[in-house]
Amino acid sequence: MAALLWADCLAQFVMWTMMEYLTEVWKISVVHAAGIVNIFSGLVLVLQLPMQYLVDTIISKYWMLVFSSLAYSVGIGLLTMSTPPVLAGFVGTCSEYKPECIVEGHKILFYAALGLLAFASSSCSVESTEFAEEQLEIAINEHISLSLIQREFFKLLLFMVPVAAIIPISYIKPWNLRFGVSAICTVIATLLFLSGTCTYENKEPEGSPLTSVFRVFVASTTKLFYRLPSDASELYEGNDNDDSFSDSDDSSFVQPTCGLGCLDKAAVILPNGTIEQQETNRWRLCSVTEVEETKRLLRMIPICLTFIIPGVVSSIGNTYFVEQADLLNKKVGNLKATTVILLPYYNNVNKRVAKMYTGCLLLFALMGRKKYVHVVGFAISMVAAILCCITAAMVENRRLDVARSHGLIDKPDAEIPMSLFWLLPQFFLLGCFDGIREKSIDDFFTDQCPRSLSKYATLFSTAVTGLGVIGGVLSVYLVGIISESKRKNNWFQFTLNHSRLDNYYWVLAAFTAANLAAYIILAMLLPLRDASSEFLENFLEDA
Repeated sequence: MAALLWADCLAQFVMWTMMEYLTEVWKISVVHAAGIVNIFSGLVLVLQLPMQYLVDTIISKYWMLVFSSLAYSVGIGLLTMSTPPVLAGFVGTCSEYKPECIVEGHKILFYAALGLLAFASSSCSVESTEFAEEQLEIAINEHISLSLIQREFFKLLLFMVPVAAIIPISYIKPWNLRFGVSAICTVIATLLFLSGTCTYENKEPEGSPLTSVFRVFVASTTKLFYRLPSDASELYEGNDNDDSFSDSDDSSFVQPTCGLGCLDKAAVILPNGTIEQQETNRWRLCSVTEVEETKRLLRMIPICLTFIIPGVVSSIGNTYFVEQADLLNKKVGNLKATTVILLPYYNNVNKRVAKMYTGCLLLFALMGRKKYVHVVGFAISMVAAILCCITAAMVENRRLDVARSHGLIDKPDAEIPMSLFWLLPQFFLLGCFDGIREKSIDDFFTDQCPRSLSKYATLFSTAVTGLGVIGGVLSVYLVGIISESKRKNNWFQFTLNHSRLDNYYWVLAAFTAANLAAYIILAMLLPLRDASSEFLENFLEDA
């Protein structure tokens, strides 16, 4: 199982360097390269929800992880083949890292590789941890125990092996070798995972509670022209309280709530058949409990829309921030660092701040304000996002001033005499923002989603964030058009030195501030549910 996590780390490293590869080798604009990376990153997050649904309904966790490990190997392999030197003799092109050496075949291989890596990364992110926990539980049941030292060594191994591989790889200059070594390591990781096949416990899919939401939409649509009974007790409730997907432990009848009355028709009992006959087709008859759960989910959509702008802010971390870092002075004394060192720095800040945030808000929860824990957390993350954008704008403004003073504006590949470590504050704030945002949004969905859908709470969170990351591409396009119409000069030019990223960061800071205000208003309007005992237990455990 650890091998799959190593493969995932290598894939993250490959995508972390993708901005540099696209701008240096393909010679495409910074905006175009950022768009490719953001669409890939957004798809990885959005696809996690359908991948989990497939695992719950069609394919088991083990087989999904097998397909994802193979996709990792083939994906990075195709990415290696898409570099000019690898297939130069076969396609009859030059072998230099120049745009004229890249033909249609290279591009097909490149985009096919990104598609496979997106599938592999999304499915591995969803299933690897849960599958590992299942295997660990089986091991415990079989009286296979690990000492504290063995567990800590295993955790250290999980962290050190990919880091020990990534740092040397980052110093390899030829892109075909950099991707090729990553591909070899990924193949080895896949073989290690497959070698344990005989010891894995493969559980068959048991069904998904998300299916009930789809059934409500189908049933209400098929009964669109039927009238609702005047007495709500005539609606179908059935035996949902005995169902594993039920949101309530109370055996009393659930009263339909006001609003979204068209969905109540899913629980209408038709007069042309007995209840027993209609119960056999659950796509035509749903219970009131299932309808109310679906309503609850739909009522969360307005406040969920405020989670999109934070995704836009998060998307600038592995695109424009990385491109800025690539142009700065990377020397540390007599040593020369790489931009890759910013990745573990960001990840470390992200995890530590998330833990600190959990501990601080624990006191808030114990004061009796349990339902507002995630509201306050998300508001704090928005403040961190605003500070991150402001800091990034000021640093970028200084970078442009230094480039002008040294006559480097028209030299896009020249290193600017400004230390890479000027970017540490904005990466620190980005890590704080993402750490608190991810935890608070997860808590929101865990607490406010119907209890039957609690398994999908985190996946709803990542899907919304993924929409924001993809929306970052649209925001750049719109801001570019507006800036060109107002200032007669588009803020996003072919190179970073001719662009005005600092202005874009100021716009993001303003959007985030407006988004924070909208979130506070919607949070006040949405009837928040008190934190469940299960949520508080998990919260205490995290703290």
